[in-house]
Amino acid sequence: MSYLYKGGGDHYSCVMGYAAVTDVWVGSIMKLQKGGSDFQDVLQLVEYLVDRLSTDEMELFWVQSWLIWNQRNCVLYGGQLKNPKILNRRAEEFLQEFKQSQVHLTMSPMEQPSGEVWQPPPSMVYKLNFDAAIFSGMEKSGIRAIIRNERGEVMAGMSAIGPMVETSEEAELLACRRSLEFAVDVGFTRVMIKGDNSNVMQAISSAVVNYSFLGNVVDDIRHLMSGLQWVKTSKIRRGGNKVVHVLAQHARNLESDLYWLEDSPPPALEALYQDALFL
Repeated sequence: MSYLYKGGGDHYSCVMGYAAVTDVWVGSIMKLQKGGSDFQDVLQLVEYLVDRLSTDEMELFWVQSWLIWNQRNCVLYGGQLKNPKILNRRAEEFLQEFKQSQVHLTMSPMEQPSGEVWQPPPSMVYKLNFDAAIFSGMEKSGIRAIIRNERGEVMAGMSAIGPMVETSEEAELLACRRSLEFAVDVGFTRVMIKGDNSNVMQAISSAVVNYSFLGNVVDDIRHLMSGLQWVKTSKIRRGGNKVVHVLAQHARNLESDLYWLEDSPPPALEALYQDALFL
């Protein structure tokens, strides 16, 4: 599938232009290995494939492309590129996991009280929602973060593996620090920080020296906040944090951290849609 490695638009060249992805497509189904050439952009490629692939084959193509794009984001933020053969196998596994997870991630469309729904930030400000989960017996925790603008559009998202922790407050503080580091790395400087643990939100908002065993984490968070142009922190009820709660279920079986830039996390699409209904 040599046409996948030619230049073009930003997404076309970034997702398809790396030499390292050759083995991914070579190991894929035959219809994705053989095809035409001289495509100028993703649109031409998709138009070509839609006429030749079944629905299942087209879904596999999108998942493989998404995994390659995700690896690009991972490497961009200091991660390591996985073996292309592993990515090829993971595409089929991930597609199957996603289809199965929809049964478990389906949310009731019932109306929610106004105090429990996600509220957009002011113009030119971005809202960072973070959350943590403790996975008992797995010696790890889960960290999730999502950054949205005033229209509710996802600007960045993260689902990551955290260390084993003893308490929920430790998990939430570590998640807050990791999420804020992610927001700063991506380039956000005007941020509303929202979490659902009242003790954590009070600790990072206070100017009082924290002498607890987690004081160093609190200091790190305050230092990160001091470097922002504008910042506001507040506690949110769990109903307004449901997108990252949904991502918690997805983080349980992660093999590596996942990042989304200007793209909605697939496991949380329904929760994002429901948030949008109340804007």
